[in-house]
Amino acid sequence: MSKQRENKSKGKTSGRGGNSNANYKKSYVKGDAPKQKKAVQKTSSNPDLIRLNKYIANSGICSRRDADMHISIGSVTVNGKVVSEMGYKVKLDDEVRFDGSRVSPEKKAYVLLNKPKGFATTTSEGKGRTVMDLVSNATTSRIKPIGRLGRNSVGLLLFTNDDAIHNKFTNSKNGVTRLFHVELDKNLKYEDLKKIREGFKIEGKLISVEEISYIEGSPKKEIGLKIKNTGNSIIRTIFENFKYNIIKLDCVMIADLTKKDIPRGHWKHLTEQEVNNLKML
Repeated sequence: MSKQRENKSKGKTSGRGGNSNANYKKSYVKGDAPKQKKAVQKTSSNPDLIRLNKYIANSGICSRRDADMHISIGSVTVNGKVVSEMGYKVKLDDEVRFDGSRVSPEKKAYVLLNKPKGFATTTSEGKGRTVMDLVSNATTSRIKPIGRLGRNSVGLLLFTNDDAIHNKFTNSKNGVTRLFHVELDKNLKYEDLKKIREGFKIEGKLISVEEISYIEGSPKKEIGLKIKNTGNSIIRTIFENFKYNIIKLDCVMIADLTKKDIPRGHWKHLTEQEVNNLKML
């Protein structure tokens, strides 16, 4: 009798213990399942969001772990506000700054195009054929042209998403020299060439070039012109001031980059050495 009671007692205890574990597991599963479902829904409904630490790591500044550390101490801002929250998510077009400098989650890209006539230098749609059509398959990064070449101008045009390089090129005083082959409607008088070389004023503003010379072996209406300004309208302004019209404008060199092995209408990615050379200028 005592053994039977003992077995009964063990059975009841075992039964209560088993039910308790089962209920615990059931409750745990029920409690967690909705949370997991919500997380998946949140991610799938916001495909354009990316964790801030990944955004920074993708820019090449540091690892995700180091990015978390910098975020926690307030070194990162998003759209002008300090963010120290772990797991914070941002959009790709948000303005993220690391120690004051803007960063991009995209891989840096540097594309050199030999532009043909008939393409506008713009990123805007609805402008007909643009240079963006020519480099559309060059990279998945959102590159933009540095400077401008008129629709009927030809030659080298550099594209990048590297803000540091972009700022360097667009600084007319400390920027990067571009060499143009200019063909005029008539021979350039030597006294006019000399005035352009020495610098002159238009409406009180000093206009200066790096170098200007006749192209050896060509008529004197063909000119070589080096200038740091990134627009081509200033070149037309220079010659129009002396009563010359430009027939052809061709950018043949940017810094030490040339059109070698780049047929008109084609592009190439800069080599690592070429990029380093630009950064060292």
